[in-house]
Amino acid sequence: MKKKSEISRRDFIKHSAAVSIAAVAQGSSRIFAAGSDKIRVGLIGCGGRGTNGIQECVQSSKGVELVAMGDLFKDRLDTCLVELKKKIPNNIKVTSETCFVGFDAYKKVIDSDVDLVLLETPPHYRPMHLKYAIEKNKHVFMEKPVATDPVGIRSVIKSSKLAENKGLAIVAGTQRRHQKPYQEIMKRVHNGDIGEIVSGQCYWLGGVILGYWQYYEKEGLSDMEWQCRNWGWITWLCGDHIVEQHVHSLDVMNWAIGSHPVKCIGMGGREVRNIGNIFDHFAVEYEYPNGVRVSSMCRQIGGCTHQVSERVIGVNGKTYTHASGNCYIEGQNAYKYEGESLNPYVQEHKDLIAGIREGKVLNEGVRVAESTMTAIMGRMSAYTGRALKWDWAMNASKLDLSPPEYDFKVDFPMRPVAVPGKTQLV
Repeated sequence: MKKKSEISRRDFIKHSAAVSIAAVAQGSSRIFAAGSDKIRVGLIGCGGRGTNGIQECVQSSKGVELVAMGDLFKDRLDTCLVELKKKIPNNIKVTSETCFVGFDAYKKVIDSDVDLVLLETPPHYRPMHLKYAIEKNKHVFMEKPVATDPVGIRSVIKSSKLAENKGLAIVAGTQRRHQKPYQEIMKRVHNGDIGEIVSGQCYWLGGVILGYWQYYEKEGLSDMEWQCRNWGWITWLCGDHIVEQHVHSLDVMNWAIGSHPVKCIGMGGREVRNIGNIFDHFAVEYEYPNGVRVSSMCRQIGGCTHQVSERVIGVNGKTYTHASGNCYIEGQNAYKYEGESLNPYVQEHKDLIAGIREGKVLNEGVRVAESTMTAIMGRMSAYTGRALKWDWAMNASKLDLSPPEYDFKVDFPMRPVAVPGKTQLV
């Protein structure tokens, strides 16, 4: 037996999840590591966001090592590893034995000797990956959005509550929650500086992002592989851009109002872009408790005005927030954030790891699930032309966009583009 003084902090990190289960059963608080010993990380999803995400994780805190990697495609994993060895060579501890490829790669990464997993795959896979990670007692960072349909959202909420019972951390990629200018504005909103909230607007109006979501031609690829490689243009994989991108702005509105919406009505379509089966514009009106209405717009069409921002209107003032850090309040209690604006992509990892080491874990699972569901509900309304209530969409909808099985040989043609008035509400 080791003496207490000989038990390393690394041992506590390694075994903290297992200890937490017993601690919960005994009604005790979870035992955590303290200090700055190694955090062993597994990366699941080696595309552009995953490649950047692990660098941001390493930059955020000392003692972080990447020890396992997994992706659906070997070429994506290899490209990611080459890039990481150039950018953060001292933090790369993966070997050929800890690099995994295929639909089951996520299980192999999670089953490796890791403390924390980064879930950076296309959003469709998030619910199953989170479920397995929490069952295996791993801390989690998961990118937004966290699902593409109501069935997936319900799974994420269930896993998040299990993580809370186990004392496991879940931090989401809604980085504005970790951005100081936004935090200062929201603190004042919740303190009543703009009075009772009556309405709001949020926008994610941008151009075509072919440089971000690469497009692969169909020749030589099966239906499943073609869709998986073109995930950003396929609804079951990305949720459409209202879910994949605009979730940031909708999360800000939920944060400000302190609730998810209770109903919505939306519209949208595709005027310019004909890749995949997603829309290129949406407009949704959300109704929140107490009759608060939020106008939401998002677009991916080049040559148009670019605007990504949020406004919250109260009886005594209004806010303006922007990812650049240009955040202020106009009205009786005018305020403008003038402080430092640190990189929120790094800060979210810093907060996550600090919580693990200090025994004050963050669990953002339910709230990011609700923000993702806010976006999904807007898409469902726009696709079908039907007004929706939150309670029905969250609890009764049977919409599940999953393929019949996960195999590149499966016959799974792309679903047709939605047509409002004809596409059925499920």
